Amino acid sequence: MAQTGKLKLDLVDVFGKRLKENVDIFMRNLHLDHSPVLRSVDASKIINITGLHTGTQGIYQISIDPPSYHPVGRFITINTSGVTELTIPFPVDIAKIVSVTFPTFPNLVKDLRTLLTNSPGVLGFENNTGVALYQALDDIRRGGVLNIARKTMATRLSNQKSALLLIKEIKELRGDRFFAFVEKELREEVKNSVHTGLFDEVSGSLHHPPDQFVGFSPAGSFKTRDLFGNLQLTFFMKGEECMADIDIDDAGGLGHIFQVLKNHFTGSPTHPYNIHQILVQHQHLDPGYRFNLT
Repeated sequence: MAQTGKLKLDLVDVFGKRLKENVDIFMRNLHLDHSPVLRSVDASKIINITGLHTGTQGIYQISIDPPSYHPVGRFITINTSGVTELTIPFPVDIAKIVSVTFPTFPNLVKDLRTLLTNSPGVLGFENNTGVALYQALDDIRRGGVLNIARKTMATRLSNQKSALLLIKEIKELRGDRFFAFVEKELREEVKNSVHTGLFDEVSGSLHHPPDQFVGFSPAGSFKTRDLFGNLQLTFFMKGEECMADIDIDDAGGLGHIFQVLKNHFTGSPTHPYNIHQILVQHQHLDPGYRFNLT
């Protein structure tokens, strides 16, 4: 049987730029004994693979393993004529990140600069505000803040305000979330947004306010309807005071969006750098920072 099939691969990161490294490619025909292996192929250029079976006999499982990104897999059918073209995005393997380039404080969006300036009591960073607070944060917290800022800025409520605008003061920062005083208006608008389809009300039983929020009681938890990279706002009230636990949920997105091969995750699925990859690839939201790889 003639093996005339041609496959053209374009291997890119979440920004659509070709990987600048060599990759290993493994193919397995699901019907015939044909398992091409290509090692150390330059992914900075279009990759052309020839000599493949086509049509009903041309169904292949392909696995691609780059050094600095998670390996991914696909099932593909090779066209009987012409060239089969496939662009595959890859998420960064956070274990291969050697440094992160963050935007400077003046280049942050105005609402985030204002929020950081109005947050003098962040746990562990007391008396730092604005640029001093931003620069004092470790890379993980800084990445988490930028992720949440970008997602909340894109979350427009029925009053046309962004969720970010209604966050008043951050009190505690963690890599995947932060706890903040928010305008009571944010809770009311989010509750109203359940009826418009922006949010769903969900269980907040796994969310608890830090010890510094004494006397606050649960006041509802809500999550955006994104398939992956959901914004979750869990509210707590004490009189007229309102605070929120704000986080972005991975929901298995890294594996599903990119079709990452199982057992290849090297960090927590909710690591902010993984969330960064989901936001850029799935929601076209750029938190503004870049990874420098080995």
